[in-house]
Parts: sequence; structure tokens; C-alpha cells
Amino acid sequence: MWSKYLLVALCLWTLICALLPASSNGLVRIGLKKRTLDLQTIKAARAAREAKFRGTTIRGVIDHNYLGDDEDIVPLENYMDAQYYGEIGIGSPPQNFTVIFDTGSSNLWVPSAKCYLSIACYFHTRYKSSKSSTYIANGKSAQITYGSGSISGFFSQDNVLVGDVVVKNQEFIEATREGSLTFVLAKFDGLLGLGFQEISVGNATPVWSTMAEQGLLDDEVFSFWLNRDADAEVGGELVFGGVDKTHYKGKHTYVPVTKKGYWQFNLGDLLIGNQSTGVCEGGCAAVVDSGTSLLTGPTSVVTEVNHAIGAEGVVSTECKQIVSQYGDLIWNLLISGVQPDQVCKQLGLCVLNGGQYVSAGIETVIEREDREESSVGDTALCTACEMAVVWAQNQLRQKGTKERVLQYIDELCESLPSPMGESIIDCNSISSMPNITFTIGNKPFVLTPQQYVLKTGQGITGICISGFTAFDIPPPSGPLWILGDVFMGAYHTIFDFSNLEIGFAEAA
Repeated sequence: MWSKYLLVALCLWTLICALLPASSNGLVRIGLKKRTLDLQTIKAARAAREAKFRGTTIRGVIDHNYLGDDEDIVPLENYMDAQYYGEIGIGSPPQNFTVIFDTGSSNLWVPSAKCYLSIACYFHTRYKSSKSSTYIANGKSAQITYGSGSISGFFSQDNVLVGDVVVKNQEFIEATREGSLTFVLAKFDGLLGLGFQEISVGNATPVWSTMAEQGLLDDEVFSFWLNRDADAEVGGELVFGGVDKTHYKGKHTYVPVTKKGYWQFNLGDLLIGNQSTGVCEGGCAAVVDSGTSLLTGPTSVVTEVNHAIGAEGVVSTECKQIVSQYGDLIWNLLISGVQPDQVCKQLGLCVLNGGQYVSAGIETVIEREDREESSVGDTALCTACEMAVVWAQNQLRQKGTKERVLQYIDELCESLPSPMGESIIDCNSISSMPNITFTIGNKPFVLTPQQYVLKTGQGITGICISGFTAFDIPPPSGPLWILGDVFMGAYHTIFDFSNLEIGFAEAA
């Protein structure tokens, strides 16, 4: 008799297994697609980044051989090396959406079926609350502004399928208005933020935090592996609850999160070749952002990097004016022991309405509102002066002569990044370019030219673009370095929200 029951149980188990999706170690695998990079995508990504860090974006992943039962994989597609995206489901039964997984923002939003007046909504999948048995009305209004547009709508709650795990009663935004052509052309429907609740619009709990609260994760971490091979079928992998050991080499170097909101930490010295720039010897604020394509930093430092790698820039007349009229004075003040952040003030170039200030390019600042009261010309001269001081100070450390230092500054005045941020490089010179090294946790993290140069197009139409772009973030968020996909593609990254730390290891 018991054998009969056992046979029935075995049959039922076989039937259940046959109905389950294909998986490995309890993890669903989804194939990923790749597309090549283009210049317009970089410009659009820059616009979105400017809005996000002056006050939200995406990336991707797949394959795994070592993952526990409570680790959930979300494979991501690599769109032009600028947007890695993957699929989630919302509602019961799940309605599938392609979303960007963005560590630089914290909300989940998708287009709503109630979006009637925005053409972008008609080009993407829209959430229909009436089709979900687990929908819970909320109705609180919400708006998120990006550099390339904005979305607005209202909050709702429903189950969210991430990998093969169901996150219950997750709060998210139904977008009823998408105010930009950018969203029409986007390859994604919405966005899933992986930042902290501190920067969440409406104080909504991020998806990863809800997963942890509901005991859906074995370890309270998620990790990114981004495949930078444009010809590979696999875009990368985002793993919740653990890591895939086949996606990195050696051990991770961990650094503490210094400020919750973005995944922010202290960055050490930056080296061009084997030469220190000296800019971050005392530490610089930096964030790891899967929603940013390139590496961004203060104009003064990025100009030095792009000059060293031969990237084309634009000539700054204000900068050259500073060198010709004030170069000798800047030199004399620095060698006499005047602190760098006082030089431009003593020269009278950074005086506003009787008060003195130094912009975000150096270290200390006054309120942005005060800065905006100055004339454009005065501000440009002040900014140029501050950059010249940074460059001169760096050359002084290298014991350069006055003539050589002023000549170097004059050269940098001709190499400032273009207003749109992208700098073109001769593709034939990549092999002769220097390595760029970031110091993290007192350890060097090297980027080779092959890793920090992005290529678009083929043959004679091919263009090479510097992976470094200038982006001056005002206080209180800045000055700030943003380590985007150029860095995350070279280094597998673990985001540990239990111990509030970030880990980096060489990507396999």
C-alpha cells in the first residue's frame, strides 16, 4: 500500500519538475543580447547622469556555476555598452518588463496602462493593475527628473518577480507621463534602482531591501559582472544573495560605504602611468554606478588624463589668459607656501559680492546660490585659475621648473574636454597609451587603454572615445568621482548592504 502512495508522489514530483522553468542551482538562466556603442548614446547617458548626481540610469549580466539556493540571478542585456538591462515581472500573473538595474537610484518604475498622453508609453510594455490579483492601490503621486527628461505618476504595490523569487507587496511607481523623446527610443521599459532608501523618491523601500526583509536572500549582498566583449553573446550577470566565483579572479578588496544614498566610498590617489596626480592623496569621494557608462571626475583631473592619452579637447581662452597674465604669480604664491585653495582668492579672481569662495574644483565652496550671482566671465576666470593651481601643484610635486610647469598648463588649456564630455582618440595610438590606476583600499586598480577606450563603428568609420569624461558636481553631493561601467567591466563588484561595504576583484 505504501509503495502505491510512494509511486503517486514520485509521479507528482516528476510532473512538477517538468513544469518548472529551466534553472541551475535554483537559478533561472536567460540568454542576453549585445549591441555596439554609439556616440549619441554616450551623450544621452551624460544628460541623465547630470540630473541624477546634481540632486538615475542602467546596466547588465548571465552564466553561473557557483550559486547557493538563495541566490537569484537576473541576466542583463548589454545595449551599446551604455545600458545593461534585464527582465522582471510585476503582478500575478507576472507582467514582464525590461528594466535598467541602477545602483545610482533607488526607485522601481514602469509605464502604466493609465499613461495616455505620452507617446513613449505606447512604445513599451505598460502595467495593467486590473490584470493582477495581488495589486494594492496606493495613489501617492511621484515624479523623478532626469537630464534627458522626467517621469511622473503614482505609487502602487504589487508582487515583483526578480529571477525566480517573488518579492511581495513591493512599492513602485506607475509612470503616467514620460516627458522626453529619449524614452521613446529607449530599449528598456523602466528602471529598478539599487541605491539606498535615503535617495528614494517618496521614501519607497528599494527592491533589494524588501528582498532582505522578507528573508529571500541567503546573504544580504548583490553583485555585478559586466561583460565588455562587444561580440560576446552574454551581456553579464546581476546576482542577488551571493556571487558567481567564475566571474572574478583572486580576492575582493573591500572598502566601507562612507555615505548612504549612493554607494559612496573614499578613493585614493590616481596615477597616470606610474606618476601620481596627487589630487586624491588625501582621499576623494567616489560612487560606483551601474547606470553610468563612463568614468567621470572633476574637469581639472580628467583634463590631465585626456591630455596624457592624446584625447582631443577644446581650447579655453580663459585658461590661456590665466597662464599668460597670472602664471608667474601663481607659481610664486605656491612656492612661498600659500595653500592652493587660497591662491586664486589672493589674486582676486574668486571674489563674489565682497565674499571669497573656491569652487568644487578644489575643496572648499560656498553655497551654489551665491556662486550664481557672479557674472559668467568672473566665474570662468575663477574656475580656470583653480584648475591652473591644481595642475601647477601637481607639477611642483614632480619638481618641475617654472618654465616647464607653465608650458604644461598652457598645453592643458588646449585639452579641456568638450562641453558634451566625449573626447575622441586616435584608434591607432591605443597600444602606446599609459595605464590609469585608481587606488582603492590602499591597493592599485589598473585600467589598461584597451579597458578605458570605447570603440564605436567598424573599419574606416570606427571612432575611439576616451572612457574619462569631465563632470563637476557641486556640493553637497560633490566634488565626486563616478566609477561607471568602464570600471565595473574591469572589476567584478559586490555591494554588501549588511556590512555596508563594497568589494572589487579583477573580472574573469
